[in-house]
Amino acid sequence: MTTDDRRAEVRAAIRQAVSVSVATGLYGVSFGALAVAAGLDLPQTMALSLLMFSGGSQFAFIGVVGTGGAFGAAVATAGLLGVRNGLYGVQVAPLLGARGLRRTVAAQLTIDESTAVGTAHADPQAARAGFWWTGVGVFVLWNAFTVVGALLGDALGDPRRYGLDAAAAAAFLALVWPRLATGPARVVAAVAVVVALAVTPLAPAGIPVLAAAAVAIVLGWRTPAREART
Repeated sequence: MTTDDRRAEVRAAIRQAVSVSVATGLYGVSFGALAVAAGLDLPQTMALSLLMFSGGSQFAFIGVVGTGGAFGAAVATAGLLGVRNGLYGVQVAPLLGARGLRRTVAAQLTIDESTAVGTAHADPQAARAGFWWTGVGVFVLWNAFTVVGALLGDALGDPRRYGLDAAAAAAFLALVWPRLATGPARVVAAVAVVVALAVTPLAPAGIPVLAAAAVAIVLGWRTPAREART
């Protein structure tokens, strides 16, 4: 890869990061509005976005609190969903090579979106640029729009009517789609989708995502082993 090619890939990673950050950050309006509706005040809502910073875990937490569930149950549910971020760290750490305080910041910014953008690029420089631009971009915009949603929740009404939930999902799908170029990848994705749809009516919000991730991990782990024997 030439220097110009590498620079072009870095620029593409940054453009991708910005678009994903905007789509995901805007959905913070929904979290802010729903958190206040669930009984949290503004400082509590802001603390969840600043410290927890994991959309699925945050929505799971306020879902339990909003239905009158115990605080311990809310924490346990959010923590269960947050396990996936630890798994992402195993994949992202070698790409970043971060040390010291930079490593701590990278851990906080390791989420679905930053991991997807970072790992979507083969060039190490582009992968690092994609991760950091996405992580910082989502963090800033998610927290900013969390405040907007918390302050204007009643006036905004249901944020889903603006299509923000669909925008975030569409942006993430756009990242995943190019990676489904091989037969095994498409099979893994299809099985994961079927499992998620089957679990959705039976489990709390967020659990279907974990179930689908587990299927993808197991099948992805076994596929290389089968290919190596052929």
